Amino acid sequence: MQSSFHLSRRTRLLAVVGAVLVERAAAHLLGYESALALGGDAGLLMLGAIGHCDTLDGPLVTLARQSLEDGNVNRVLPWVRPEDEDEIRHAFEHARSVRALGPQAKSLADRHFLETLVRVHRAGEGAAFTGLKPAGLDHGPAVPAADGALAEKSTSKAEALVALISDKVRHGVMARFRRAVEKSDFTVDDVRAGREYVDAYVPYVHYVESVWKAASREEGADHAGHTAKDAGASCGGH
Repeated sequence: MQSSFHLSRRTRLLAVVGAVLVERAAAHLLGYESALALGGDAGLLMLGAIGHCDTLDGPLVTLARQSLEDGNVNRVLPWVRPEDEDEIRHAFEHARSVRALGPQAKSLADRHFLETLVRVHRAGEGAAFTGLKPAGLDHGPAVPAADGALAEKSTSKAEALVALISDKVRHGVMARFRRAVEKSDFTVDDVRAGREYVDAYVPYVHYVESVWKAASREEGADHAGHTAKDAGASCGGH
């Protein structure tokens, strides 16, 4: 009975390790970056992709690690669409089962669940997933300010965030405006000068348009795949 248990344990661990090695070999042969590339302090968490929620110290990964430790998957379910819940539950149960087989199996199982969860979450936002980024990345001042204001439920910090963003937008508009003005005085026969004006005008108008569209989105319309009802906690497109 004891030998049978060890055989089953060894078989399951080898299956997990084998799947990782096959994926990495395929990535090498086909020329793409493996989502299961080994890296980090534990040598088992992959690095790569843009976004707040696909970083190893982001809110989603932090919650996922807590869920893996205490066995409560409900902590992360609000981050995925209802139709994706079964996939996450299955991945979670599998990870919880495999991670009990030993330290290496635990690292592999945890890594696979984190990747699955973030991939499904980003798919729900209509965003691509190309891997997790390492902790400690610089997202600029706005994202940590937004997280900090929400964590403390601080209206004053939220107002400071608005001022921070407003100052950045003001600078962006005025810098492009001044350049367009500088290039706007040219004669009709000076085609080169006319092109320089166009090269200044287009970024100016596009910047204004993009900022206006971002600022004009209604609450709940910030994600392609989420509605206000089912978005739960979201990454703001990170």
